[in-house]
Amino acid sequence: MQVDKKVLEEINSKPFSLSSRNAIVGLDGFVDKIVAPVEKRHGLGDQFEAVPTIAEMGAKISAAAGKSANIELYPRFDKLGGNGPIMANAMLSLGMDVRYIGALGKPNLHPVFEEFANKTKAVSICEPGITTAMEFKDGKVMLGNTLSLEEIDYSRVIEACGEGEFTDLLSRADLVSIVNWTMIPKMTAFLVELLEKLLPNLPPRDTRHFFFDLADPAKRSSSDISEVLRVISRFQAHAEVTLGLNYNEGLQVCEVLGLKSGGKDEDSLRSMATDIRRKLEISTIVLHPIESAACATKDGSWWSPGPYCDNPKITTGAGDHFNAGFCSARLSGFSPTASLALATCTSGHYVRTAQSPSSSQVVELLKQSANPNS
Repeated sequence: MQVDKKVLEEINSKPFSLSSRNAIVGLDGFVDKIVAPVEKRHGLGDQFEAVPTIAEMGAKISAAAGKSANIELYPRFDKLGGNGPIMANAMLSLGMDVRYIGALGKPNLHPVFEEFANKTKAVSICEPGITTAMEFKDGKVMLGNTLSLEEIDYSRVIEACGEGEFTDLLSRADLVSIVNWTMIPKMTAFLVELLEKLLPNLPPRDTRHFFFDLADPAKRSSSDISEVLRVISRFQAHAEVTLGLNYNEGLQVCEVLGLKSGGKDEDSLRSMATDIRRKLEISTIVLHPIESAACATKDGSWWSPGPYCDNPKITTGAGDHFNAGFCSARLSGFSPTASLALATCTSGHYVRTAQSPSSSQVVELLKQSANPNS
């Protein structure tokens, strides 16, 4: 990982500290069932060879056309899931004070969320979705049951939180992160009501930031994506707005906006981020493929490599950790380039260990990646 010397100087000159910052995150919630598709069994339990790649899994399924097939999914573990809970958990680990509002179980919390809910003083709106995540060396395939998320709307949030409490939380938050638009059918309507009913009444705050993540909008129509992008742009009148996109999401957004897309090289990523930001007229666009990341603001565009991992322990949630790292670094006062580097290392530590890192662990991985022989 080639790290700019200025980034290392910046990391050494200021702390990655979030003790004075707070965030609200929502609105989804999933129970993630992490599984491994079995290629060949050699005995009981975990004595098997897993299907190594998505392409090979696809070939197995295609070969079953007209015949049928029986594919074993070996359960690795269940964990808290959803873009919001994973991002919030990562920010907690980095040291930020986080409140969570989302789908964690109703009337009772699902057991996988109990510790998380205590730490975030969470407000639960409805039952969580269920994701069966098949993990491979080259990515993941996530099979989701999202029926319960159809209950999430503005009125349910207000009912669960109380209008006064929700307004107070928004007024005091440094960061409001609203993620997983794709899986929450009424999210666009929720955002419009938030814009029209609450945001105009909030007191001015220089440090207020909104972060949005569409979360793989391929299943949504172009008109739906276009509409929510217009709504997200409207938030810029009330706060600094960042839209985070992985590479595929960036391609989809470019297509919807009629913009030229490109490859995963530095110049293409910086160009795509710049064009999307200008079109939406918001503060920041972040684009993060697996190997690197780029962002664009009104002051220019930046790029950073990431500490790529050949054999990750986990990939589900890597993007959410990246988002947590980037938002946390920006709130800590780091430059765009340093924030990208810290974000890639937040994700990098997670995929190596399957654990959310502390801010000191993120900085340590960055320094190790910059000096692999030290």
